Amino acid sequence: MQIVLNDLFDYTNLKIYQYVEGFKFSLDSILLAEFVKVTSKTKSILDLCSGNAAVPMILSTKTKAQIDAFELQESIFKLAKKSIDYNKLDKQITLYNSDIKEIDNYKKGKKYDIITCNPPYFKVEDNEHINDTEVLAIARHELKINLEDIFMISSNHLDDKGEFYLVHRVSRLDEIIILGNKYNLNVKNVELIKTKDNGKPYIVLVRCIKNSKLGIKVNSEKNIGNLKTYQNMFKEEL
Repeated sequence: MQIVLNDLFDYTNLKIYQYVEGFKFSLDSILLAEFVKVTSKTKSILDLCSGNAAVPMILSTKTKAQIDAFELQESIFKLAKKSIDYNKLDKQITLYNSDIKEIDNYKKGKKYDIITCNPPYFKVEDNEHINDTEVLAIARHELKINLEDIFMISSNHLDDKGEFYLVHRVSRLDEIIILGNKYNLNVKNVELIKTKDNGKPYIVLVRCIKNSKLGIKVNSEKNIGNLKTYQNMFKEEL
């Protein structure tokens, strides 16, 4: 399959390898990475369902923290590793080709300041949307990992008062809040994303804090419909 080296959105100092046809980084990854708040106290970050490593690479422009990233699918992992090496980020970003449910084989007892995740959005029973291509099907459907697995793993590997950042579909926000409460990752901030002036938001960015008090702040709704580059990427991803 043909591979191309692209700019990583408007991060002019970063390049990313992608397949000409097939899996590509998405708008969602950019929105998630830009949503993450890092400080001088942030020393360690874990990115789950890392894809071709767009989120870790963007985060590397915001922090000097060490970043671990997990990607299950070997073909995507190889592209991500190629991009990390090309951008000379291998000393900051460590990429693992593994199911994140096996994280304890690599990072048992490890606690992180921040965990990020751009997971598969669709439940398996939502089978009318399952892609015929296995790589895309695994990336978009909960065939290998589900939302509860992600919350459980994140809770186990997040430091006290550590932050968990998630991008998902608005339609699953109720489930996100319930799972956050169950695993002591209470939702603290929600940002809704829409792509049309008169449209309804259907992407949501969520910030959770481990062992925090209850209470959610809904940020100003973001409309990216007037940003042509964002809009075109979004259409391509869908």
